[in-house]
Formats: sequence, structure tokens, C-alpha cells
Amino acid sequence: MQNTCTTVWNNSLQTIKANIPNQSYKTWFEPISALKLEGNVLTVQVPSLFFYEWLEEHYVGLLRKTVKQELGDDGRLEYNIVVDNKPSKSNTPYIAASSPANTNNIASKTLPAPAPISKDLRNPFVIPGLKKLNVDPQLNSNYTLDNYIEGDCNRLARSAGFAVAAKPGATSFNPLMIYGAVGLGKTHLAQAIGNEIKRTYPDKLVIFVSCEKFCQQFVESLKNNTINDFVNFYQAMDVIIMDDIHNFAGKEKTQDIFFHIFNHLHQSGKQIIITSDKAPKDLSGLEERLLSRFKWGLSADLQIPDLETRIAILRKKMASDGIDLPAEVVEYVAHNIDNNVRELEGAMVSLLAQATLNKKEIDLALAKSMLKNFIKNTSKEISMEYIQKLVCEYFEVAVDLVKSPTRKREVVQARQISMYLSKSLTKSSLKSIGAFYGGRDHSTVIYACQTVEDLIDSDKKFKGYVNDIQKKLKMS
Repeated sequence: MQNTCTTVWNNSLQTIKANIPNQSYKTWFEPISALKLEGNVLTVQVPSLFFYEWLEEHYVGLLRKTVKQELGDDGRLEYNIVVDNKPSKSNTPYIAASSPANTNNIASKTLPAPAPISKDLRNPFVIPGLKKLNVDPQLNSNYTLDNYIEGDCNRLARSAGFAVAAKPGATSFNPLMIYGAVGLGKTHLAQAIGNEIKRTYPDKLVIFVSCEKFCQQFVESLKNNTINDFVNFYQAMDVIIMDDIHNFAGKEKTQDIFFHIFNHLHQSGKQIIITSDKAPKDLSGLEERLLSRFKWGLSADLQIPDLETRIAILRKKMASDGIDLPAEVVEYVAHNIDNNVRELEGAMVSLLAQATLNKKEIDLALAKSMLKNFIKNTSKEISMEYIQKLVCEYFEVAVDLVKSPTRKREVVQARQISMYLSKSLTKSSLKSIGAFYGGRDHSTVIYACQTVEDLIDSDKKFKGYVNDIQKKLKMS
């Protein structure tokens, strides 16, 4: 059967998916589509110049090897880069029109030249009457990149933050859009980038403003007939950080004024950072021309942090506050508060307050008692013994074999799934899980959990096994 571009690319994707983390695959490869196959040259379409640059920097070796595996030693990959939602005419990877600084594809109204900034410019963030543009950046100095803990949940966004802070307005990450659910650290990261820019470039004008505050200022400027001062103020900024951009929904006039401010800043090489609770494609109530501009740079999502990252966040907070807590207490809190970072830190503050006010020592019993106000079903815990029993029954494997040194395939499979479920469903540490399953160390548990996660992503039959067991555990 003759190869088609779709067949070759789909085969390549299967190989790529097996060699990189699932989240990286979804972010960088799912948006790519195959366009054509001419001889040994496969052409694929990528959403932006940034996508192309990231692929070439991080995955060029894997892509080259995969394409050659499908098309032979002479196989090559070329890119078609989308420019402002329109594929470029050229198929070469370097396309001048796709540069973020290019303005040929800017639709709608032509942006007028900005009026000169007057010495009496009204600054919404300083005392009225000041003759000098003295901008308070409105940043919380406690938010820094150093105390923003890195994990799989935020690695892309944090790395982009460092790049933007080093060269504001001079990277492909403009605008940088950080999105995610409530309490996952969007505002912390955005302000941390602003603080790092101010530290590195003290003379740059940086402003952090919430979308609601911006809307209020706009309404006030209309009332006071100072709209030109309002626009000129924001156009004078080197870096603008707009928090909760989704609150623009339905506010057409405010969107229009921000659209022109955005265009001016972007064309002038100024940095724009925005946060939202949703990805650009999921935002409703915003004009399409504004949404299209949000897609020019990088949209990086923040996900719920995994257990290890939650533990690291708590330990970092404890270290900054000069507090030392038992490891089992930290692990218990991190295991049970798993929906957002804000609640995680709030639970720790409440625990410390309760211990201080009641003059009690912080131990696991106190943590369990206090967390009843934060979480549900704390009293019902699944034991490792029960997980092991259920898994062994499911695979018809003797319980004592799971703890033995045997390397038989069916026993190893039952052991690894048992470890994975013990880590997911109990409060036990990696060390205690390893000890329970035959005196193994924590690194064995980590390897087992990673193996199970990889197989869940790549093997539908295996995924069915795990889902069946999880259902049985929930019914128990």
C-alpha cells in the first residue's frame, strides 16, 4: 500500500509518543498536521514560528530519527508555518512573514500614531498632580521566580517566564499567556516575572493590573474626559501584566481600547503578559481579533501539581517561615489537599495557627483533626494491604509472590500496579510503600509508578486493567 503524508506522520507520532512525556506530546505534537508527501520529503503544518523554533531546539534529533525510520535515510521533514491563522505560501521552515514583529497580517483598523506623552500625564497608580511619570509597578515583592516551585505541572510556563524576564519583548513569547484553574499560581508567576524584570532592568516601566482594575480606570477616564491620558499611560509601559483577562468578556468598549494598546505595545517591541482561567480557544465573550493576538506568542497552562511538587511547595514555605514539621505531617497535608496551591498553603497556615493558639505540638493526629475542615472523607482510607489483595485477586497471583524477588512478568505487573495505586490512594510515603512490597527502596517505587503511567498512555488493554481495579477499589 502506498504511503500517504497522513500515514507517515501518524506512524511517526506513535514513535514520538512512546519516547516523550504525555503532556509534552499533547502540547507540541497534537497540534501538528500533515500536509503533503513528495518523494522522501514530508511537509507538516505547525501553528506558529514559536512552535517551529521549540521543535528544532528540543526535538530535532527525535524528529530526524523518526522520519528517517519511516522514509529511509534520505527522509526529510519540512515545515509550513501558520501566520495569523493563515498558512504561509512557502514550505521552507524560515518564513519572514511569520515573525512576531511583522505587521502585514494585522487586520481591522489601522492603529494611529500615539500622541506624545505630556509631562502632566495622569498615572492611575500615583497621586494626581505629579509632573513626573513615576510608576508604581503594583507588584508583590514576595512573588519571585526563585520561590515558584517547578514541577511537571508548570515547567513550560516557568521556563518561558525566565526567558521573558531575561529579554522582555525580544523573544517569541510575546504575548505570554499563562492560563489554568483557580489557585494554581498564575498571579504568582506573572508577578514573579515582573519582579525579575524590574530587578534586571530597573529603568523599565512595568505595570501589573487586574482586568477589573483596568476596566474601572477606563470608565473613570470616560467620565473625566481623560481617555487620551489613560491610553498614553499604558502605551508608555515597557511591560504590561494583565491579570484575569477573561473578565473582559462582554465589555466591548474596554476590549476595543485594550486592542489598540496591545497593538501599539506589540509593534513597539514591548512585553505583554496576560493570565486567564481558560485557554484562548475556550474564552467566550471576547472579540476574535483580540483572541487571535493572544495566540501570537506562547500560551502555557498550569496544571494541578503532583504529590512531589506539593510536598516541595510546603517545604519551601516552611523554610521561608523558619518552621520545621515532621515529614509525615507534610506528606499527609500534601496528599489530601490536591486541588490547588492556594488551599494547600492555607491548610498549612491553619495548622500552624491551631498549634500555636492551643499550644499543641504539630503531629499527624492534629493534622488529621484540622484537615476535616478542608477535605472530605478523611476518615476512610484504603490500606496497602487491601490494594495488594485486590490486585492479586484480579491477576490471579499469590500475595506472597508480589513481595518476593521473582521477576516473572505477571508478578512484576501486579507488583508495579499495586505500588502505583498505593502511591495514588494512600498517604504512605515512597519509602514505606517500598518497604511494604518486599523491602524495596523508594527509587523502585518511582520506577514502578512511571512504568505504569507510561503503559496507561500507550497500552489500551493495560489501561483497562488499571481502570477496572480502580473501580473495584471505589466500590469497596
